[in-house]
Amino acid sequence: MKKRQFVDHVRVFARAGDGGNGVVHFRREKYIPKGGPDGGDGGHGGNVIIKAANDTDNLTHLFFNSRLIAKSGEHGQGCDRKGRSANDLIIRVPQGTLVYEANDDGVSIDEIKSKVAPIADLTENSEEFILAKAGKGGKGNVHFKSPVNQAPQEHTLGTNGEGGYFYLELRQIADAGFVGFPNAGKSSLLGALSAAKPKIANYPFTTLQPSIGVIEFNSLVRATIADIPGLIEGAQENIGLGHSFLRHIMRCELLLF
Repeated sequence: MKKRQFVDHVRVFARAGDGGNGVVHFRREKYIPKGGPDGGDGGHGGNVIIKAANDTDNLTHLFFNSRLIAKSGEHGQGCDRKGRSANDLIIRVPQGTLVYEANDDGVSIDEIKSKVAPIADLTENSEEFILAKAGKGGKGNVHFKSPVNQAPQEHTLGTNGEGGYFYLELRQIADAGFVGFPNAGKSSLLGALSAAKPKIANYPFTTLQPSIGVIEFNSLVRATIADIPGLIEGAQENIGLGHSFLRHIMRCELLLF
């Protein structure tokens, strides 16, 4: 069986939809050759929203599809018909996902984290954050009618949706985390305590990605344990793959050495 790639940080581009334009239009029917203004409003664009979900555990889907583009709203029409608004683009991410602004091209996530704080931290299931806000629809000429301006030519254009680059970083959420040297038995213990099935072998660095196991005490009480790849000396200085793995035990309430 082909092993699924594990991605826990990714750079994405998000672009919300533009608002549709309002239109200039006048009522023209067989028996009403000179009707009043009836230009409709434009529809709103779609937001780009990320939503924490407890049924996903990594950011691999965004590694292969990193451009998040929402649709724009439709333009207004005659007969005071409003353009259709676009649906929001909702992207599911794991609980424990942090969001950083990353508009400087070529800057690593570690450099960004050293300069700015995250703009969002999605820790609860179904928690949402708007990455890019949609543009609003413009107004049709029906709004500009007055006793002294009965044939208005005025209308407004829809506003542009927001856009920009962002870094998403996953920090796994678990009650306890295993910390130890490579080949110390962490994965074996996780497999014995929970239903998790981590790869186990008699050589170092068998575990190459975080694994979460769940221990069911009864129908109401359970605990989650994070098994991360073994740490080597200097991991805090990012020797080896230190930072890539340390982020997954930062949120644990308890560390088991």
